[in-house]
Amino acid sequence: YTSSPDLKAFERRLTEYIACLQPATGRWRMILIVVSVCTATGAWNWLIDPETQKVSFFTSLWNHPFFTISCITLIGLFFAGIHKRVVAPSIIAARCRTVLAEYNMSCDDVSVSTSYSRPCFV
Repeated sequence: YTSSPDLKAFERRLTEYIACLQPATGRWRMILIVVSVCTATGAWNWLIDPETQKVSFFTSLWNHPFFTISCITLIGLFFAGIHKRVVAPSIIAARCRTVLAEYNMSCDDVSVSTSYSRPCFV
């Protein structure tokens, strides 16, 4: 089977778009990792502090501003949609796979395969 110019243009544009998303996705992943590690570290320090059990919940949060700020930041990032930004290229590739499957075509996370699994009869 030969590829049509439209299919080649679609493959090129999809590849460009996913490649364009990769740097931003990498930055969002790094932000998520840093904030998650900060929150985990702050939570550990908050939990091992003997004063935490002796004072009220809000007082213990006030005594551990690193954990409080990290936790609020992490929650804010999730409300802002960081979980979607981190996996955006995978979401786009999955949706393309679904659409292309109807035309007996497939794609991976990087490009579109123009090979047909069986002939298409219209």
